[in-house]
Amino acid sequence: MVRAVALGVSLLVLHCAAAQDASQNQLPRGVPHEVVFTGYSPLFSNAEILRRLLTPLAREDVRDTLGHTDEALSPYPIDLAREKFLVYVPSSAPPSPRGFALLVFVPPYNHADLPFGWASQLDRHGFIFVAPANAGNATNVVSRRVPLALSAEENIVREYPVDRERIYIGGFSGGSRVAERVALAYPDVFHGALLNAGADPLGGAYPLPPRDLFLRFQSSTRLVYDTGELDGMNLGTDAGSAQSMHDMCVFDVEMNEIPDTDHEWMSPTAFGRALSRLLDRSPPDPARLEACRSHVQAGLQQKLDQAQSLISAGQRENARKLLLEIDSRYGGLAAPRILELARSCGCGLAGP
Repeated sequence: MVRAVALGVSLLVLHCAAAQDASQNQLPRGVPHEVVFTGYSPLFSNAEILRRLLTPLAREDVRDTLGHTDEALSPYPIDLAREKFLVYVPSSAPPSPRGFALLVFVPPYNHADLPFGWASQLDRHGFIFVAPANAGNATNVVSRRVPLALSAEENIVREYPVDRERIYIGGFSGGSRVAERVALAYPDVFHGALLNAGADPLGGAYPLPPRDLFLRFQSSTRLVYDTGELDGMNLGTDAGSAQSMHDMCVFDVEMNEIPDTDHEWMSPTAFGRALSRLLDRSPPDPARLEACRSHVQAGLQQKLDQAQSLISAGQRENARKLLLEIDSRYGGLAAPRILELARSCGCGLAGP
């Protein structure tokens, strides 16, 4: 009997310890904490990142280098056990039964930080905030900054009640440019982007993802550009980025100048306004969207047909230049035909 009582007490102690450990899975609210995540997702595997972030011809080049198979890639570009993230969870309850909104924020430097005064705005608008460390401008975009942002989102939604229709990505300066690229490639994860003092036009370094993803980006992603009125260079790149979005049928775009501000973090007031604007979606008019898509597709078709004519005429170098131009401008929208043309061209743009 004594042994049984002792065993029962031991089990009770173990049970209490386990309950305490479980309660520590979620951080205390209202205070930023540094954490290490453990959850992986196929969405930030090497193969999936390359599929979404590279143009069709660039991806073929990678496949050629690796022997025509994605299996040659290691599964993931990062080891989460080595990575740290800053997480802030509002002290209040989620603003809706569906959960908190979420802002994944990419900094321009290696330390993760929550700027002074932003916590009160996150509380007010019901946002969880998470930022990766060691993801600054000097680190590689594809192998570090992108997978770190994606892993931040993946692990927060595992641990907290999050409204999946209100998941956003943002950044400041160079981090904002990464946020733009992630929003473009992952519209099935992020429904908008807060671009603070950093953006660039579509094409080139910002290739369009596969067609199904870009159509989703057009129809469901909101972009909010917020840059200081004294930050002339980035106001110019904002304008170029926003124009390229409109040209490619992305219409839920809002541009704002922050008064009396140069190239610097948003004030708490400006940050709060930006969160409100991010939540205020304006879905595109279906007729306008369809007409624009048809126009873009007609332009793409004309270019592809022109490339076919050059190949048929034996003008391989001119065909090569045109195919590279198409690949840069239209990205995933040009697949699979651009790959077929590149192979028939025999000009070194795609493997057999």
